[in-house]
Amino acid sequence: MSQQRDERLGNIFQPFTCGSMTLPNRTVLAPMSRMFSPGNVPNENNLAYYARRAENGVGLIITEGTWINYSGAAHIGDVPNFYGEEALAGWKRIVEAVHAVGGKIAPQIWHTGLSGVDTVDALESIEQLKKSDISHKMSPSGYAAPGVKLKEGMSEAEIIGVIEAYAQAAADAERLGFDAVEIHGAHGYLPDQFLWHETNKREDHWGGRTLAERATFVVEMIRACRARVSPDFPIILRLSQWKLQNYAAKLASTPQELESMLLPISEAGVSIFHGSQRRFWEAEFEGSPLNLAGWMKKITGKPSITVGSVGLETEFLDTLDNGTRHHDTVSLRSDQLMDMFERGDFDLIAIGRALLVDHCWVRKVREQRFKDIKPWDVRATASLY
Repeated sequence: MSQQRDERLGNIFQPFTCGSMTLPNRTVLAPMSRMFSPGNVPNENNLAYYARRAENGVGLIITEGTWINYSGAAHIGDVPNFYGEEALAGWKRIVEAVHAVGGKIAPQIWHTGLSGVDTVDALESIEQLKKSDISHKMSPSGYAAPGVKLKEGMSEAEIIGVIEAYAQAAADAERLGFDAVEIHGAHGYLPDQFLWHETNKREDHWGGRTLAERATFVVEMIRACRARVSPDFPIILRLSQWKLQNYAAKLASTPQELESMLLPISEAGVSIFHGSQRRFWEAEFEGSPLNLAGWMKKITGKPSITVGSVGLETEFLDTLDNGTRHHDTVSLRSDQLMDMFERGDFDLIAIGRALLVDHCWVRKVREQRFKDIKPWDVRATASLY
């Protein structure tokens, strides 16, 4: 690899400060659910998983999604809670372990709403959801997917209650010593269900024809979280256009529509926006090279995180026909990433599956040990920690 390319990659190893949080570099462990918490309590497996990545140079650890303390938050088993004495004690041990090796960590807090649809081809999942007990599940208008209404929408009391649960989780994150908190507002989960016109059909002040009107829930939830934490404690908000049940879905069709949603949310107290895309290099709107994270930063002036297939073997490192790595070059995708980063489109880069399979990925990139990077292989990740 050329010296110029080495120097470009080195730019992501500069420190970053937001509020009370200073990171040693611009890399982020993307939140990934592994379902290794029996009884919904984080354990030594979770601790080892996060600490190993922190000690090997990841700038910020964002944990897997963790359930807030409200009815219907959970939809899959063995995912950790973010409430209750035992679970919070487990998270405190994890924070201490990550800090002991010089790392920074933020929990991702999560309510999945009326979810249970996990793929684009979701008809079978929808039928299973219809047959299951969903009395405890909730969504703005009772829709699990476009045109699929399963129950009545949330009451005013339920909406106020779930906002308080988010705020309590944010307060607990700061109390436990986390460096920031991330709210999962993407991928078709509860906050996203309020934002999307296909799942929010409400006619009261929690709904409306426009995206700006439908953003009211997220605005009020962020305000509640901000009121319960210190002014300089970073609140990260993850948003996406796509949904688990529809990869082609869009909240905003134009930059102006995106702005109408983002500005009030930003003013409510978000510190960093996390723009979730399946492929980071894809432009969000015609006529501009900016991806979603780029538009978030341009519109709000706040720092942003990009994510989406960063560092995958087939998309980051050149390969030979026989599957072995070409050790001397980094692919076009890394050049694109650095072009976007150096242009100022975003401030932080989240790495998911590449860090799942190789906990030393950041250290190896920093030390230019590209030949040592383990390739992504879905079959090899089931027992990783």
